Amino acid sequence: MNFEFYNPTKVLFGKANLEKLGEVVKAFGNKALLVTGGGSVKRNGTFDKAVASLKKSNVEIVECDGIEPNPKISSVRKGVKLVKEHNCDVIVALGGGSTMDCSKVIAAGALYDGDPWDMIFHGQENVYIPQKALPVITVPTLAATGSEMDGFAVINNEETSDKQEMCSILLYPKYSIMDPVNTFTVPKYQTAAGTADIMSHIFELYFDGTPGKYMQDRVMEGLLKTCIHFGPVACEKPDDYEARANLMWTSSWAINGFLACGLTSLWPVHAMEHQLSAVYDVTHGHGLAVLTPVWMRYILNDDNVDRFVNYGVNVFGISPDKKPYEIAELAIQKTEEVFEKMGLKLSMQDLGITDESHFESMAERAADGLD
Repeated sequence: MNFEFYNPTKVLFGKANLEKLGEVVKAFGNKALLVTGGGSVKRNGTFDKAVASLKKSNVEIVECDGIEPNPKISSVRKGVKLVKEHNCDVIVALGGGSTMDCSKVIAAGALYDGDPWDMIFHGQENVYIPQKALPVITVPTLAATGSEMDGFAVINNEETSDKQEMCSILLYPKYSIMDPVNTFTVPKYQTAAGTADIMSHIFELYFDGTPGKYMQDRVMEGLLKTCIHFGPVACEKPDDYEARANLMWTSSWAINGFLACGLTSLWPVHAMEHQLSAVYDVTHGHGLAVLTPVWMRYILNDDNVDRFVNYGVNVFGISPDKKPYEIAELAIQKTEEVFEKMGLKLSMQDLGITDESHFESMAERAADGLD
């Protein structure tokens, strides 16, 4: 398919780049809303370094903390209120994907007179398409969502138990300051879930069925091999810079738009997992790890078995002499083994989900907007 590719995010990658935050932010404004999550950035010193850099450049700070996993629309509303009350002119997201996603919607909501939920695609007929947004600077502290280099944000409406996305070119961060050292203190569980999230972003595109994407397939296989190799390393050696750096850069390239050029994927696993997160508040990456192998077995058929063969042979080194369906099943088993090696359990019960009464309504919401 024909396509247009553009990614406006400038990346500063490597050690000690957080020192440049104030200089970067100052180019966009004098007063920043500093958005953070549950407190880990304060415990590990990242927050203090960010604040020091901002103050050095005479950037005034308004803090918006406590952004939760599966970020809530109420947190977006809180951030929008702070921006309007204090006349902030730039948003700084310091944290993981939830913090970055929340910051993006705050940036658009701050220049909109209505409710920020109007901008989220949740099955309504008239979604408000933002015409402007404040600049966003991201400082990711977790390799997972890739939100530091894309135009997406996913938000949970806790009042309706609905989790949906927003997408706009306006949401691309102006700058992303990516220092792998800032991910050293990420716990093993979150490292594993983050790696599963990265892999799922790639799977959604790799198995989408679009023909003729030889180059992108080979790139995706390389990115998957990177996750499979370095995910377990980072889980066991959290301060391994090589592992953290490779995962952080893979996270960005898994979902910054490049791999999706010319493809038509509907991202079914993410659509399903967003509902798990919305209703049961599970960790996004862990939910994806549970769903992915089941989905793989469900979609495997004569039309796509060759794609599974490529996956098994090129990513895991399975012998091409085996029968196609044997290779496919081995590849799925090895995918499960990667998740389990990082400590992720792979059943709904392990996610704490035993009540199936919501599944029908969840399926309807997951399919919103699909023909």
